[in-house]
Amino acid sequence: MASKKPIPLVVGNWKMNPSTLAEAKRLVVQLRTLARKFTPDVSVVVVPPSIYLSDLTRLSPSGRLQFGVQNVWPGSTGAQTGEISVSMASSCGATYVIIGHSERRASGETDEQIAAKYQSVAASKLTPILCVGEATRDPSGDYYAVVETQLTRALAGSKKAQLKRTVIAYEPVWAIGTGQTSTPADVEEMRLFIDKCLTKLFDRATARAVRVLYGGSVNQKNATELFIHGGVDGFLVGGASLRSAEFARIVASVSST
Repeated sequence: MASKKPIPLVVGNWKMNPSTLAEAKRLVVQLRTLARKFTPDVSVVVVPPSIYLSDLTRLSPSGRLQFGVQNVWPGSTGAQTGEISVSMASSCGATYVIIGHSERRASGETDEQIAAKYQSVAASKLTPILCVGEATRDPSGDYYAVVETQLTRALAGSKKAQLKRTVIAYEPVWAIGTGQTSTPADVEEMRLFIDKCLTKLFDRATARAVRVLYGGSVNQKNATELFIHGGVDGFLVGGASLRSAEFARIVASVSST
């Protein structure tokens, strides 16, 4: 029997935006209004700066908009100035956690640190969004080895049940904030490669249960084609998620109705 296709997921990563809580509230209210038109076959997650989280989650009591955080520290408490733990994120209304975003990797976050964060989130009730992706595309295809290494190191020692709750976000670094985007064929090829890697690490049924997103200059113009022909289960959206109407159209692009 063929496995059921996962419910599409669209995640808006606000990064260090907007500049005030008032602006963040206005954006969530706009999205909340637009969310009334979202069909139930799509999950929508907003990931604001964590300092805004408690205030924003109260603006969506229905849960139609879910919320996440952009990073966590793997420990529960301790002398880690400026960090937040999994339990802190959960207590403020987060249900998703982005791990290993390319910007954090570029600032020095190692595979070992990412693995520790992944294990901490996977052991909780929160859903990890594990980011992987190459910095450049070389003619010899070495970028596949980069992605496989990132997956293997982060997921080492994980249980099948944890992986099934995991979301993988493929974000080629060269396509983030540059206006360049992978072609649907490129995205589909990498999606199949990720499935192959997960099957090798676990098994085919477990791999097929994992949602794989694409992130990298996704916008209302390219979302439909990337979703239909790229074989992904949704998107990790950056800049376009700060424009409520455009983000809503991206959400609509992954709806089956």
